[in-house]
Amino acid sequence: MPDLKSMTPEELTAWCKEQGMPAFRGKQIFQWFSRGISSVEEMTNLPKALREKIAQEGQFSAPVVERKQVSKLDGTIKYLWRLSDGNCIETVLMRYRHGNSVCISSQVGCAMGCAFCASTLGGKVRNLTAAELLDQVVFTQKDSGYPISNIVLMGIGEPLDNYDNVKRFLELVNHPDGMNIGMRHISLSTCGLVKGIDRLAEEGLQITLSVSLHAPDDETRTKLMPVNRAHNVDQLFDACRRYFKKTGRRISYEYAMIDGMNDTPYHANLLGDQLEGTIAHVNLIPLNHVEESPYRPSTAKNVAAFQKALEKRGITATVRRRLGSDIDASCGQLRRKAMKAKEARG
Repeated sequence: MPDLKSMTPEELTAWCKEQGMPAFRGKQIFQWFSRGISSVEEMTNLPKALREKIAQEGQFSAPVVERKQVSKLDGTIKYLWRLSDGNCIETVLMRYRHGNSVCISSQVGCAMGCAFCASTLGGKVRNLTAAELLDQVVFTQKDSGYPISNIVLMGIGEPLDNYDNVKRFLELVNHPDGMNIGMRHISLSTCGLVKGIDRLAEEGLQITLSVSLHAPDDETRTKLMPVNRAHNVDQLFDACRRYFKKTGRRISYEYAMIDGMNDTPYHANLLGDQLEGTIAHVNLIPLNHVEESPYRPSTAKNVAAFQKALEKRGITATVRRRLGSDIDASCGQLRRKAMKAKEARG
């Protein structure tokens, strides 16, 4: 059964022709999918026969809000979406002066095993389809009433572990007949899959690559991120240099500040050695505490000292503003609570 919602207008045009329908119907179908509809009956400018074909022969479903939390502090909205197979994923809408950003998930669960992250608890269940990726943006915009201008693939899952579907999603969300969100307004975060970074460099996309680094040395990074055993720090930085050389796009390095683990002067100086002379941005992230994790966030004093040490080396470093701290807004927490509640019910 074809996944119509994951098709481009051109592919939908070809599908319509196969059904004996006029070619222009493909564009109309795509536009409806990009508006966030829950039923084929909402496709009011399509003939009944075509709507029936879509319902019968094409995969068509919409996510359902399982839970919604709105921060009283800053207006951040967190969604727990229930998918057609009963699995749940998270999406977060963050409101800024420059526009509204949505942080979306790329997988149900995650196989990367990062020690401080709630997303990986329970492991990876499956990849999301391109349509399920797109639906997070479309339905978040529709439900919240806030226009989405920026997208961050930094929710549950590793985007480069779901490469083909993520690439298809980028094509769909960027299409002028759909949401038409520019590639320069999209960031993709990876824990450091070297082959995926090299493959992405060849695509020529104008997205921003964010690397979840979290430590500049193998000893510390391997404790925090098992992926470092497959792609160590030197291999990762080499891939990042190749990416910049190929694309000319500045890379952002995500660095969760963990008390006593990776926030020392030693780590700051070592990171400075790795990045000095490169065009990079370091995003220092005060750790969000996860109940099942022994790690604690760095003190404000240590975060400030770390930032100052990098800036002395000519490296741009900022401290991420914490949004939604009152609504479990860090990645994976809401899904984890829902899973635990389900387990308790038996």
